[in-house]
Amino acid sequence: MRTVTAGVLAIGYVEDGPAEGWPVVLSHGFPYDVHAYDDVVPLLTAHGARVVRPYLRGHGPTRFLSASTPRSGQQAALGSDLLALLDALSLEAPIIAGYDWGGLASCVVAALWAHRVRGLVSMASYDIIDIAAQRAAHDPALEHAVWYQHLFQTERGRAVLAEHRRELCRLLWRQWSPRWPFDDATFDRTAESFDNPDFVDVVVHAYRHALGTVAGAPDLETLEEHLARRPPITVPAVTLDGADDTLKPGGTADQAGMFTGRHEHRVVGAGHALPFEAPTAFADAVLTVHGWTRA
Repeated sequence: MRTVTAGVLAIGYVEDGPAEGWPVVLSHGFPYDVHAYDDVVPLLTAHGARVVRPYLRGHGPTRFLSASTPRSGQQAALGSDLLALLDALSLEAPIIAGYDWGGLASCVVAALWAHRVRGLVSMASYDIIDIAAQRAAHDPALEHAVWYQHLFQTERGRAVLAEHRRELCRLLWRQWSPRWPFDDATFDRTAESFDNPDFVDVVVHAYRHALGTVAGAPDLETLEEHLARRPPITVPAVTLDGADDTLKPGGTADQAGMFTGRHEHRVVGAGHALPFEAPTAFADAVLTVHGWTRA
């Protein structure tokens, strides 16, 4: 594990593969961490990739540099963190890939700073949050699936996350990936990342901002305005759905129009924790983008 100063954070990250290899950044989601890609990494390094796995803000060893920085979890913050990491590590034209929060961060960078990346792999397709649309009521089945987001709107929900974070996160793993028989050791290895002192604040703010109930950080408002205009993603991209992902009933193939470059959508027999459950499929998506864009 290494640490680099990037933007407002000291980002903890893991790096594998040759230093001169073609760069890939794999970003995890909530409530997960870098271990989601443990079985993906060797499939990429075997093809010469330099693989970087950062811990997102509020997770694992990543820390804020200043106590005065808002503990925001909004999408502009996640995207800015990823961009700052690319700059701090001098990663030229990497492929960026992720799921859940990591997919969101990757889509934000690909949409706003396309010149900085070579390609994208995103679970759940165009994973940038339409905050205006989030304010509307949705189908009850979908509202039921995102019950935790509603819980986090309340101070009771904050207390549940703070006091019972492992139990709550284990429940989410089970609900989102109903066919994945993960064991205690797999969960416990990741759950250590939830002990980050900023975990609760970042998570709660992320879902309150996503549902439009709290303001974002003032310095990120311009980026949020750009994202609200739903910018297309122009870089080559492979997008993925988990066929058993209870958070995305029906999948996201209908978002293909948001990708104006070369694009392929795939459905994988997995739940929400797709890199954990189907590492070969995730690695194949990255290798496909690498093949498309290799000079």
